[in-house]
Amino acid sequence: MALPRLRSRLGDGGFVLSSWLGIPEPLVHEAFLRADFDAATFDVQHGLLDVASLRDGIERAVLLGRPALVRLPIEDRSLAARCLDFGATGLIMPMIETAEDARAFVSVVKYPPTGLRSYGPTRAAQLHGYDDRNAYVPEARTETLAFAMIETSAALDNLPEILAIDGLDGVFVGPSDLSIALSGNGTLDPRSETTESAIRQIAASAASADKIAAIYAATPQDVQRYRGYGYRLACVGSDFGVLAAGAAALAKAAAG
Repeated sequence: MALPRLRSRLGDGGFVLSSWLGIPEPLVHEAFLRADFDAATFDVQHGLLDVASLRDGIERAVLLGRPALVRLPIEDRSLAARCLDFGATGLIMPMIETAEDARAFVSVVKYPPTGLRSYGPTRAAQLHGYDDRNAYVPEARTETLAFAMIETSAALDNLPEILAIDGLDGVFVGPSDLSIALSGNGTLDPRSETTESAIRQIAASAASADKIAAIYAATPQDVQRYRGYGYRLACVGSDFGVLAAGAAALAKAAAG
């Protein structure tokens, strides 16, 4: 074993489909990890995960052969570094609006000389099968990925400068917040033409900067549309949504 080669899977022509997990329940995690997703993304910003359930979820993902990504709380750079030490492969930082925000994020999650990530990957090296944990470090420089969320007007305005930050591997679009920000009146409409245009622009800008474009997709149909725009990573639906929809469908079918 070694760190998942997520970067190579996201290379030209590659595409990764991830589940989206926010419930701190091992059996829920396992159900999605055993499904035909390429990766698992744990949502700490809006999910119900605490540090212990997040740590265990990352461990479960690695042991079941799935790269673990984490959507962090806003500006929680200390948790970002801990998630990597827990064994995560990718990190998503919300509400990045400037190059300075992106640089601060990169500084804590990339080892020198790119950043200032502190050394201590004891559990990560063990989980990923490195007999010598020092061997983890050079691979982590390229194989642990940092994504800046683009979900505000300021982020869109500053996108070229954000994409130029060394060590930032890509951007991750939050269509809901982006739609609210771009609507002018706080309206949520992630499929509006204004939002769709921005989503296409972000994908094109990322490709021009040789960075990975990633996105949250509410439905499978959204996944296919975003993939057509050039997105190489999509997180679809959520464990909350799947459970609620499944329960409602089961009750309706049984009631006749």
